[in-house]
Amino acid sequence: MNISKYISDKISEVQAGSFTSSVTKIAIISIAAGIGIMIVSFAILEGFRNEIREKIFSFSSHLQVSKYDTNNSFEGAPISRTIGISDTASIPGIKHIQSFARKTAIIKTDDEVLGVVLKGVGKDYDLQAMQQNLEAGKLITFNDTASSKEILISQRIASKLRLSVGDDAIFYFIQNPPRARKLTVTGIYNTGLEEFDEVFVIGDLQLIRDLNGWPDTLVGGVEIVLKDFDQIDQVADQVFEQMNYDLQLEKITDRHAQLFDWLQLLRKNVIIFLILIIFVATFNMVSTVFIMIIERINMIGVLKAVGATDNQIRKVFYFRGLNLTIKGLLWGNLIGIGFCAIQDYFKIIPLDPDNYYMDTVPISWNIGMIIILNVITLLLTMLAILIPASMVARIKPVKAIKFD
Repeated sequence: MNISKYISDKISEVQAGSFTSSVTKIAIISIAAGIGIMIVSFAILEGFRNEIREKIFSFSSHLQVSKYDTNNSFEGAPISRTIGISDTASIPGIKHIQSFARKTAIIKTDDEVLGVVLKGVGKDYDLQAMQQNLEAGKLITFNDTASSKEILISQRIASKLRLSVGDDAIFYFIQNPPRARKLTVTGIYNTGLEEFDEVFVIGDLQLIRDLNGWPDTLVGGVEIVLKDFDQIDQVADQVFEQMNYDLQLEKITDRHAQLFDWLQLLRKNVIIFLILIIFVATFNMVSTVFIMIIERINMIGVLKAVGATDNQIRKVFYFRGLNLTIKGLLWGNLIGIGFCAIQDYFKIIPLDPDNYYMDTVPISWNIGMIIILNVITLLLTMLAILIPASMVARIKPVKAIKFD
């Protein structure tokens, strides 16, 4: 029998409503609240990061290769589809390579006129990433013999021009001589990101080739999709080494630096907030164990008088603190995971898409992070308990037995 654990279990059987009972409940609640808030915070933070990153990736892949040009216009000189990279196998981190081209245009309807940028994509383009952004309609269908007349427009552009799925719009392309094309709205998307929704219309790459007189071997640029976004710097270096000398390479973290800087700042703020939560939870546990020791001074004196060692007595309160911590962790995980599950399935907390780029609070499930949060909280709390437990050695049996 472990005598320290036996005594710890016995002293835990306190009467309801007593001072010790109230203190232990506060300790359990503080740990439960701490771990629950941390789980919810990380789930929401990662949900925001993943949701916004996926919206950006649906419009602009991890790496973009285009003709080297000091001109900052949306249109650029054409390049070869191969860009000097033989195939995706030559660089293990590359998942997919896809072509695109851009061309400025003016959309005219019966009542409105609006300037946009037509982004042409081909059959090799992964449009499925846009599926999650579709509000109405369907994705573009490509033709084998001619350019497709179907386009995707944003909800903002549709509202301004009063267009809906199935409507036709006249596109006037700014070139010499100017050309016009009647295109049909086949889908309406909404990313919530103003820099995309206010500007871009998705169409067929072959249409831009026809307007510019390009052969099928030329494109406006190439986008590279990576297997792992965290490897973007390493893969970018490898692509730069292999691509043709007259091309320029741009990472998505540079192209949309403001959004990624905001996400990074948000993560730092949350980490600071969580450190404060852990500090409060561990401090409450230190206070709780300290109070339990003060209330059990007589018991400590008797145990020392009958031959108990300081280490055995310290273990009594250590086991008691461990018991409270585990209860708090169980309740905290139940509350945190339960809240995340309810929000994930029922979307009970809405958001203003104009400010947050999405209409509900997003949840990202990361079991590994939940386990890490529990382990860190348990370890720090157990280390904190050693502080008040160390005062057991200073208690003298004669004085302790007389203590009242």
